Amino acid sequence: MEPVDQKLVSSWYDVQSVPQTFVQPPEKWPGKDIDVPLCKNIPVVDLRGPDWSRTIEQISEAIQEFGFFQVINHGVSKKMIDDTMNVSKDFHAMPRKDKETESSKDPSGRCKFYTSSENYANEEVHYWRDALVHPADSSENYMQYLPEKPTRYRQVVKVFMEELRKLGSVILEMLAEGLGLNKDFFNGGLTENPTLMFNHYPLCPDPSLTLGLKPHRDASLVTILLQDSEGLQVFKDGNWFGVEPISDAFVVNIGYAMQMISNSKFKGAEHRVVTNSRDARTTVAYFVYPSNETIIEPAKALCNPVNPPLYKSMTFAEFIGHFYSTAADAEELLKVLSLTE
Repeated sequence: MEPVDQKLVSSWYDVQSVPQTFVQPPEKWPGKDIDVPLCKNIPVVDLRGPDWSRTIEQISEAIQEFGFFQVINHGVSKKMIDDTMNVSKDFHAMPRKDKETESSKDPSGRCKFYTSSENYANEEVHYWRDALVHPADSSENYMQYLPEKPTRYRQVVKVFMEELRKLGSVILEMLAEGLGLNKDFFNGGLTENPTLMFNHYPLCPDPSLTLGLKPHRDASLVTILLQDSEGLQVFKDGNWFGVEPISDAFVVNIGYAMQMISNSKFKGAEHRVVTNSRDARTTVAYFVYPSNETIIEPAKALCNPVNPPLYKSMTFAEFIGHFYSTAADAEELLKVLSLTE
């Protein structure tokens, strides 16, 4: 008989109680904090606003206050957004065997499907989600390794990846100018390794006991997220606040790589995902990562005797090694990265 905790992957619709391996320790239970207020103050930035300088100011202020903002009028069509969300839902609705088969064609193993996290086998407690992840590489050489089912997957995702690359470039150009750097600062190796992730958070019989994703900060330069319903929460001023789903908007947050480069002028915000018993939730996340050999360090233009560099210089591969070895624990990771420890 299939272990009960595997029902989350193949037949989540008939799970009547939270399997013990998905029950978080009591001190981590979201409990009454599942239905926290939606934060109405997270800025919604119009990327087609008439004043480019003011838009950059809005984004910089949002990052410094919340670590998050949302963008509208971003150039990605409603049809493209709907098609991508639908193909993601169609993938996750397939039988487990088909999902595993369709995500195992990449000989490098970079395209993968898993429950909870890539470290499922070694986790003490699992998270209530399934994920398909692969490089956001739209080249013909790589497209052959992506799922062929659902039938429109490659067609839709190829265009979506191209559109998100453009959007990411615009956002990074604005962030660079907001930091006082050349607008092309983040071109090249700093953005060469984007990744696409399709998350599915099934209905949960008792959301107070489990989490879709633990509290964390991303490793990326920036993360661009498409969400179809509530569940994303950000920690601010000692409380959790929900990030409101806005039709056809993208949620943007920064990660550790940007925090290091900006010398902490821009800081990533702690966030998590809660589940619910009313609706399944689907998200599509586009992570902008540097190439492994790219050096991550405070931008020299931002450092001086008054504002000395706060972080060590290292390759992104070295940083990722620290990120995983500390289990992405913010306090432990910053001890390793900081020049002042």
